[in-house]
Amino acid sequence: MNWAVLTPLLVFLVVIFFIGLWSNRKMAKADGFLSDYFLGSREFGGLVLAMTMVATYGSASSFLGGPGAAYTIGFGWVLLAMTQVATGYFTLLILGKKFAIVTRRYNAVTLIDFLKERYKSTPVVLLSAVSIIIFLFSAMAAQWVGGAYLIQSLTGISYIGAMFIFTVSVLIYVTIGGFRAVAITDTIQGIVMFFGTMILLVAVIVAGGGISNIMNDLVTINPNLITPFGHDGSLTPAYISSYWILVGVGVIALPQVAVRAMSYKNAKSMHRAIMIGTVVVGFIMLGMHLIGVFARPVLPGIEVADQVIPLVALDVLPPWIAGIVLAAPLAAIMSTVDSLLILVSSAVVKDVYINYIKPDASDNQVKKVSMAVTFIIGAIAFILAINPPELLIFLNLFAFGGLEAAFMWPLVLGLYWKYANKYGAIAAMVTGIGSYIAIHFYNQAYGDLLGVHTVTVPVFLSLIAFVLFSLIFKQEAYEFPTQNLKKEA
Repeated sequence: MNWAVLTPLLVFLVVIFFIGLWSNRKMAKADGFLSDYFLGSREFGGLVLAMTMVATYGSASSFLGGPGAAYTIGFGWVLLAMTQVATGYFTLLILGKKFAIVTRRYNAVTLIDFLKERYKSTPVVLLSAVSIIIFLFSAMAAQWVGGAYLIQSLTGISYIGAMFIFTVSVLIYVTIGGFRAVAITDTIQGIVMFFGTMILLVAVIVAGGGISNIMNDLVTINPNLITPFGHDGSLTPAYISSYWILVGVGVIALPQVAVRAMSYKNAKSMHRAIMIGTVVVGFIMLGMHLIGVFARPVLPGIEVADQVIPLVALDVLPPWIAGIVLAAPLAAIMSTVDSLLILVSSAVVKDVYINYIKPDASDNQVKKVSMAVTFIIGAIAFILAINPPELLIFLNLFAFGGLEAAFMWPLVLGLYWKYANKYGAIAAMVTGIGSYIAIHFYNQAYGDLLGVHTVTVPVFLSLIAFVLFSLIFKQEAYEFPTQNLKKEA
């Protein structure tokens, strides 16, 4: 055990645990358990909103999987990863004030609440809940794997033992603290990620003898590492461009990100969050992926690419600074896991249990069921992560694509198109999910269809299905509950 490294991490975990306890006490005084547990009573300002979006989106794939892929593939993956810069900007710009106001009018706590009130359709609700549960289990499993790899790299204990420690740490504070604990810890974790990235990037450049020296070493290892096309030339312009959908514009359809757009206090908070979030995401994504590439000559021969960041940090930094810096990937993983746990829990409790199983459940019953479901979901994700994939980033991106194929048009067109209806939403979700899974298996067997990422074709097919079925089964124009919009914003 390297206690000089582990001590800062343990202090970080203790702080997170006490935030969970504080949030639990504040939640006990809130007017409604559901709104506070799943949405933090919509009280968040610009900094907290920006950081909770950054921390939720910046995950194991950003801090471990992404740099690991960059270590293997080269600068082509850095270029691809930078499509994420506008994530917070797109989300808050497109959903914006209207989404926050409409969800308040609906008294919506989750994305599915919005879809339920907008389309008045049980199939839409159930399809949404099933999509969230299936695809987010993939995303959660990726985070569990990342957390286990990180702890394993630092402690030397077995993968299963490391994953058990990580699981228990996360489940305690999420189960007792709810969304408020998630958002406040996300703010701390986002700040840790920013400065951790800065310190490690400088340290790797110094260890490599400067950028010129590192570039020469990369050319010696493989000249393709410094091109936009990847180490084996497989990254085509079409494939990289398709990532603008997957991790750019399409991020607005991720339920764990969209729910942030209904949790802020006022329009000023939203505008501030757009600016802060764009700068922080841009710096973190560029910095972490550059570290992955620059680490190739500094520490060659790393066999498990997802362990690049912890191994490089231990190699180029003094132990106690390494411990502080490695709180960044741990923060990224924990902040994403806690958000996904809350989201899947809300899909089960709020959207299935309360809507269809026990509508008259008391606050106390809902509280017990919510905490129990959150704990059970975490335990299932632990089991799913026992046999990890070769590169966890692809497990995470699979989940992203599935959620975007399911929710992109029911959310965006449901918010802005008055003729959007339940028939279009159902057709879009079935078409999007069905074609996404089919093309995923096709790509695994025969290579990428049309040379683009799996999500690209399903998103366009889903749009066609939505518009077509909405017009075929045309209903009266929908009146959005957004009167006095300026006053309420």
